[in-house]
Amino acid sequence: MYKHILIPVAPSHPANTQEAIKLAQLLKADDGKITLISAMSHIPASVAQYLPADQIERTWSEAKTALLEEVEGVSDVEVQIINEDGSAGSTIIEYANKHESDLIIIASHRPGLQDYFLGSTAARVVRHASCAVHVIR
Repeated sequence: MYKHILIPVAPSHPANTQEAIKLAQLLKADDGKITLISAMSHIPASVAQYLPADQIERTWSEAKTALLEEVEGVSDVEVQIINEDGSAGSTIIEYANKHESDLIIIASHRPGLQDYFLGSTAARVVRHASCAVHVIR
């Protein structure tokens, strides 16, 4: 059983979130915890200058609201929105290491004819994570 399970969720692709939470609840130790994270990259200043002044804050707020709706009524699930430079894969791995996650449950999309390949973020996490990784489709 796992003490800290991390579930990364892309705000634009939350399709498997409920499935990941159910799996995490089965694999979690009695005193374990589940954390949902969404990594959002910084928007370069050259792009941000063309956005409405509060757009970035609204986007973060909408992402957190969407994740909170996904876990409504579910116990033992914490939600974090992470604003980091760099790729989502690197951010997930760094978060897992820093917070001593012992399992990452990550969704991988079906990329059309390439069904046998993992998505780039999932592939990066599988290759570089120092803990167990469970990929769901």
